[in-house]
Amino acid sequence: MDTPIRIQFVCLGNICRSPLAEGLFREKVEAHGLGNAFEIDSSGTGDWHVGSKADGRMRKTARKHGLSIEDHRASQFQPADLEAYDHIFVMDKSNLNDVLYLDENDAYSGKVRLFRELDPEPGNYQVPDPYQGGKEGFEHVYQIVNRTAEVLLNRLIDEYDLTPQAA
Repeated sequence: MDTPIRIQFVCLGNICRSPLAEGLFREKVEAHGLGNAFEIDSSGTGDWHVGSKADGRMRKTARKHGLSIEDHRASQFQPADLEAYDHIFVMDKSNLNDVLYLDENDAYSGKVRLFRELDPEPGNYQVPDPYQGGKEGFEHVYQIVNRTAEVLLNRLIDEYDLTPQAA
């Protein structure tokens, strides 16, 4: 591939769900030896956490599973991201509406999807926001994101005819 497949995960503040999705997806991509095939990022629809680390509870949950998201710094989704990324996966319907609102000419709606559309156990198709809850909510989100990221990677491997390598 000449250019990497550009993936962005989007939640509300970019401190819980989307940084976890970015980290887990990156880990899975690297485990398949496909790091050069992807450019992976995350952002939030709101701006109040820009520059902040991921939520401490989410960092702790990730660490418990052997994943570090310590280097993450929150950023805000920008209208230019609609063109820049090949696939944009949002965590809930509110994020979906916020991102699609920025697509004034409806030129990029085919790139924007609910992340849990790929979840084998999609529930209501939304990744719940654990921010106001206890540690159980963060673990629940980890389980959702982990299994969905695996399905997503396999779909993209098929779609782009990628050949996984030993990492």
